[in-house]
Amino acid sequence: MVARRSPLEQAVTTLAERWPREPSVDDELVDACNRLGWPSAADVVAFGEAAGVAVAAVGTLVVTTTGALSLLPLALVLGAVPPLAARHVPVAVAELAATRAVGDAPALVGRLTLRLRIEPSLERATAFAADAGESTLAESLHEHARRAKGTPSAGLQSFGEEWGEKAPAIQRAAALAVDAAESPPEARDRACERALSAVRTGVEERAAAFAGEIRAPLTGLYAFGVLLPLALVGVLPAARLAGVNVGIGALTALYVVILPGGLLAASGWLLAQRPVSFPPPEIGRSQPEIPDRRGTAGLLGTVSGGATAAVCLVVLPWVAPVAAAGVGVGIALLWLFAPARRRRREIRETEAGIPDALGLTGRRVADGVAVERALAEVAETLPDRTGDLLTDAAGRGERLGVTVEGTFFGRFGVLRHVPSPRARDAGRLFALAAREGAPAGDALVEAGEHLRELRRVEREARRELATVTGTLSNTAALFGPLVGGVSVAMVGRLPDDASGSLGGGSTTGPAASTANTALDVASLGPVVGVYVLLLAAILTALATALERGLDRSLLGYRVGIALPTATGAYVAAVVAAKAVL
Repeated sequence: MVARRSPLEQAVTTLAERWPREPSVDDELVDACNRLGWPSAADVVAFGEAAGVAVAAVGTLVVTTTGALSLLPLALVLGAVPPLAARHVPVAVAELAATRAVGDAPALVGRLTLRLRIEPSLERATAFAADAGESTLAESLHEHARRAKGTPSAGLQSFGEEWGEKAPAIQRAAALAVDAAESPPEARDRACERALSAVRTGVEERAAAFAGEIRAPLTGLYAFGVLLPLALVGVLPAARLAGVNVGIGALTALYVVILPGGLLAASGWLLAQRPVSFPPPEIGRSQPEIPDRRGTAGLLGTVSGGATAAVCLVVLPWVAPVAAAGVGVGIALLWLFAPARRRRREIRETEAGIPDALGLTGRRVADGVAVERALAEVAETLPDRTGDLLTDAAGRGERLGVTVEGTFFGRFGVLRHVPSPRARDAGRLFALAAREGAPAGDALVEAGEHLRELRRVEREARRELATVTGTLSNTAALFGPLVGGVSVAMVGRLPDDASGSLGGGSTTGPAASTANTALDVASLGPVVGVYVLLLAAILTALATALERGLDRSLLGYRVGIALPTATGAYVAAVVAAKAVL
């Protein structure tokens, strides 16, 4: 059966077929499109070129029709964006997907070695590790296992070779797992522990090294994306006195398209360089606990933006559209993603107790206690959300008379709608222990210790990155808008060269001799304001993605906080600087 293509894929293919030239593409782009399951690389590039020509043509037509020739550079720059994005975005997205997959390696190796501790069957262990996971890494292992069915390595060797270039620790762990399956019973546990230690150590070292390596690129991003562009605003009067008359169209193209585009490209490059990420639980609107707030979010954003604009019309009229956009979009994002944030916090609290739950249950199972009874006993000893989860699972199993696997993943399973890979892994381990009995008890204990160590590795990696990303977040939401607002206010107070406003007008005669003709802040201020808001959104998203991983709801909530903060800082800086200067 041929999979149905999405409307976007159909549009890309259709437009590419009508494009008169077949573009050349490199192997890296072809490989990226294949891994992502996108249309062919040639179709993607052809679509980008066609879209770029269309954007440039429409923009040029609008500019010439309206007579705003100063905006022609903006139209041409916008037309160059789609072709460049078509060649570079797929590669960056593929790298991000691989980085996210590497973060799942400790969990996958943990499932693999746990199954080996119970039974030295590499084929069954590989099947359990692959089938129990829901990540790209698990899908890759499943495919390698399918191709190598019946061979001694059960696909682990080829799996390690594929991912070895991206994460050498995965290849080492795969080789150690093969060795563990072939080891005698008294040495098997030690071999499994070496495999776990190899993947944990590899992830920890790579994360720590990245935290040190990223400081220099982030410093460059801060200098060329924040300090230099905002400093250029302050030297505009000097440039005009020197005879360099920069039009509002060129400034708009620079501050609204070129600089933000450069920041986006640099952010994508930085994220692609990250060797490993620990993806947060994916919480979408499909979750029953997450209400659909899209309609109310739009209404609330419109109302809050309109109220902000009304206040600004009294205080600073030209800033009203910028302030309305910043506050309105920010409030809408906060309202839209607040339920997902609460749900994620609950899941994190549940995950915090899973290592203890595995260890306590495992000790009871090793002593001969049935898993069902062990879960009920452990639930009484854990007072947090993990205890509530186990209590619910034990109660449903007793009332419905279903298996342990059914209590967690059945029709009424407690983990059926819980988007936590760690919690779902624990549920599968409990189900495996229920099938295998006492021999699985020690394996559950080891799994709990592994998860405890993995949580430590994640905390330390995030702590290292937080020292770097904290400055980036503060700059995006507060310091950058303050500097931009003061710069705009200073430009409004500095004398021009008597050649008129920034828009390109001129003054002659007595008006020129009076000097002190200020730059047109009403034209410059909104351009810088839009740049400040884009800066706040891009840098906040970058800092969040570096520290916490890519997640739509998490990024949306953090950007929702940054936008109103940046708007308030920018407006306050302009008003205060005008009053003081």
